[in-house]
Amino acid sequence: MKALDLTKKEVAILNSKIGLKHLISDKKLNFEKALRMAQYELNLRNLQTELIKLQNWVIKEGKKVVILFEGRDAAGKGGAIRRITAHINPRHFKIVALPKPTIVEEGQWYFQRYVNRLPKPGEIVFFDRSWYNRAVVEPVNGFCSSEDYEIFMGQVNSFEKMVLESKTYLIKFYFSITKEEQARRFAEIKRDPLKKWKMTPVDEKAQELWDEYTKYKMSMFKETNTKLCPWIIINANKKTTARIEATQYILKTIPYQQ
Repeated sequence: MKALDLTKKEVAILNSKIGLKHLISDKKLNFEKALRMAQYELNLRNLQTELIKLQNWVIKEGKKVVILFEGRDAAGKGGAIRRITAHINPRHFKIVALPKPTIVEEGQWYFQRYVNRLPKPGEIVFFDRSWYNRAVVEPVNGFCSSEDYEIFMGQVNSFEKMVLESKTYLIKFYFSITKEEQARRFAEIKRDPLKKWKMTPVDEKAQELWDEYTKYKMSMFKETNTKLCPWIIINANKKTTARIEATQYILKTIPYQQ
């Protein structure tokens, strides 16, 4: 895109503080990229303003909200959660990213440690991976037995029905990326000294086990994409688009008073 092709509105965006920030962020001027990123940031800010209103309604009305973020490694789940929670009140939301279960937790009902982290009235809980670890990650990597897997698949829909019947809003996002995009993101993470810590042994095997992940993912969708609690599949190859789409869905789905 050449500068002469810009509309008055686009010129105004590029001349704004946000637009100028993106224009000078690259050594070589790239009007198209700067405009795209400025428009994304402005759009996101408007949505983040609405999220504040949504949270105020949740707090005032004592509502409970659970939002699951699932997807392959490097799909952008954490980045989306960070944008969604960037400006809401930290006293009234939690981000849950559970580590490997303890010995005590291994002896409990599988869902117990997730039940313990469900929201109290007036709270939103974001799960960066959830109980669905047992539907895909665990069986693919041999972290659970086939019996454990079958029991989980037989219970999960009933569990989610109970969550919904406890007057809790439940949204299930699946961030979907291609094998090529995952490989590109892994390479980027490995090159960045500030991101290298993100690579785990499980991540290192993700490309090799791509087809196994796909098999279990499709089984998960088939068995747990219910009318009561459907999966919302987000095309996450482009992070900015995925973040906007997920945020818009939250605002559209939860009936907060605007």
